[in-house]
Amino acid sequence: MSSFTTTTGRVLVVDDHRAARQSMGDILRRAGHEAECVGSAVEALSRLDTADFDVVLTDLQMPGMSGLGFIRALEERRYGAQVVMVTAYATVASAVEAMRHGAFDYIEKPFEVEPLEQLVARAIQHGRELDVDRHLHGPENTPAMVEMVGQSAAMQTLRERIRRAAPTPETVLITGESGTGKELVARAVHAASQRAAAPLVSLNCPVLSAHLMESELFGHQRGAFTGADRDRTGRFELADGGTILLDEVTEVDLSLQAKLLRVLQEKTFERVGASRTIHVDVRVLATSNCDLRAEIEAGRFREDLYYRLAVVPLHVPPLRERREDIRPLVDHFRHKAASRLGREPCRLEADAIDLLVNYHWPGNVRELENIITRANVMNVDGNLHADELRPWLIDGMDESSDEPGSAVPVGLSLQEMERKLIEATLKNFGGHRAKTAKALGIGLRTLSGKLKSYGYAPRTREFARAG
Repeated sequence: MSSFTTTTGRVLVVDDHRAARQSMGDILRRAGHEAECVGSAVEALSRLDTADFDVVLTDLQMPGMSGLGFIRALEERRYGAQVVMVTAYATVASAVEAMRHGAFDYIEKPFEVEPLEQLVARAIQHGRELDVDRHLHGPENTPAMVEMVGQSAAMQTLRERIRRAAPTPETVLITGESGTGKELVARAVHAASQRAAAPLVSLNCPVLSAHLMESELFGHQRGAFTGADRDRTGRFELADGGTILLDEVTEVDLSLQAKLLRVLQEKTFERVGASRTIHVDVRVLATSNCDLRAEIEAGRFREDLYYRLAVVPLHVPPLRERREDIRPLVDHFRHKAASRLGREPCRLEADAIDLLVNYHWPGNVRELENIITRANVMNVDGNLHADELRPWLIDGMDESSDEPGSAVPVGLSLQEMERKLIEATLKNFGGHRAKTAKALGIGLRTLSGKLKSYGYAPRTREFARAG
């Protein structure tokens, strides 16, 4: 058998004859592909709105929209799958016409099993070679941009802003809730920049004390403090010529914010315990899940530093504001997890998809990926219903629920929802603030500030409501 059959992928079979499409589906599954079958071009277009396929295998003669009309519709949509036409001898001319509109190839009926397997495998391989070429020759197709799944208006706007900002040398401030994908946006900006060949050095600000953070950012000289038994190169030096990512920059201590401002303004700094000034050429990207205006008003963040960071602001929308992207994200994460686990992707029933689409996603895309990964790990029979997924969600209810006892009733503001989530997480960890902050994906100082605003007494687990 041809070596092409070792190339497997996802195939959508479109044929109005039930026996024919089932037969092609069975052949492809035995060859190792994941195959889905639909009975019309209209049904296929609907399915392609919510899922990604490597190959579309379609009959040419179908009632309603013909195979030729179908491929013209795919051409207009710029759908990336390779199309293989299945045609009888009398309609070969039409199949050739379809190839002028982007079809990869065609196969005549009746056909043998092996030629079909080989043709589909070649189509998959051809599509993947095109993907590699696009990744290498277009900033809009960097791996990070490709990972940004979704065609909602909000995501299209974000991609366009990344494309405009990336080639410039300007500082970028990326804001958004925890779990929305701010780091992915930062990687996309770097990958599409003129510094893409240089390093992207990141620092997770919430995990470090002020003392350790200064050393991490700027390095230190041997003997600068107890335990400094040798010179250390800081992140800014490591990123020279490239990009540095300051993840959750609001967690930088106020005493360090002045030094960070100097680096942004003058591109110079000194290592801890040293007097020699070091010059660097570094582009700065920063992320934050906080309301920076509120942080400035509370005296926790310097206003002048904010303006230096927010030269080009990019906002990553929460998942609940782009619900049309949930279905393609589910499909993306199903196959990503299945590939990592070395098994077939789990299948979600319609009620499970509806549950996910209507859920409020306080943990955003990260929470969705975790849920789908868990589904791939725990699922046994290959078909998941809503009742199996619901206990894995934070409150087990969607945001539209108006039943008594709903954890997030209709009309709750985002601030109130955030407070409920923080209080529930704090209670879950027995009042342990460090564990709560880690679970929520925020810094301990940010959590403490929010709890203080809610009326929590310092250094106690008891809640004292402000009157």
